[in-house]
Amino acid sequence: MRIATWNVNSVKQRIDHLVAWLGEAQPDVVCLQEIKCVDEAFPTAEIEALGYNVATHGQKTFNGVALLSKRPFDEIRRGLPGDEEDVQSRYIEGVFSTDSGVVRIASIYLPNGNPPDTEKYPYKLAWMDRLIRHAKDLLALEEPLVLAGDYNVIPTPRDVHDPVAWAGDALFLPQTRAKFTELVALGLTDAFRACDIREGQYSFWDYQAGAWQKNNGIRIDHLLLSPEATDRLASCRIDKHVRSWEKPSDHVPVIADLRL
Repeated sequence: MRIATWNVNSVKQRIDHLVAWLGEAQPDVVCLQEIKCVDEAFPTAEIEALGYNVATHGQKTFNGVALLSKRPFDEIRRGLPGDEEDVQSRYIEGVFSTDSGVVRIASIYLPNGNPPDTEKYPYKLAWMDRLIRHAKDLLALEEPLVLAGDYNVIPTPRDVHDPVAWAGDALFLPQTRAKFTELVALGLTDAFRACDIREGQYSFWDYQAGAWQKNNGIRIDHLLLSPEATDRLASCRIDKHVRSWEKPSDHVPVIADLRL
């Protein structure tokens, strides 16, 4: 099973890119973030025409996540548990049947948290605490689990071109990285780092200052796997070339192949 995550940065603006990449990469399940539209405005027909089922958790103008799957959905959960007052659309979770049992996959758009001296940063940390609690519950099910998405977390200095430049950013602050470490320490595996330990491997390049051309990037898009999924991990890659397309998202897809 090929599982991918991609912050598409407005699905309506990038629909041609999405269709082209789906045809090229042939993923079985795609976790999208920042679709930036309500459910009714998602280009469902174009995606279904390619053989995918679609589940969305949209929001007007901002945020929004989606799951695209060649397999039917057994279950769908919209929204991260733990705060009924949180109206931001940042989490969707699906369960799928395979020949070897079920697999559970979530698309996550973790809050950015900048500027750190505003209410946005405590919201980010609180959201991460909720994710940690929910991940504990999911891991207790002992299923193949993939928590995929734009985490807005740079895990280590080797995941950023210039650590000094990002030192005060909410994506790289010690508290942010500590929360991410706490999440992973539950028993999750960073799929990409399990397959590729090289420096200079990024999933995001800013639109400014020639960041793409200089490979001045950061790695913030992650697929975290439960032990049951890790045992089935065959490969993981970053589709870096997508960033060179005309009018691209500032993120590129990350793809993991699991033997399911």
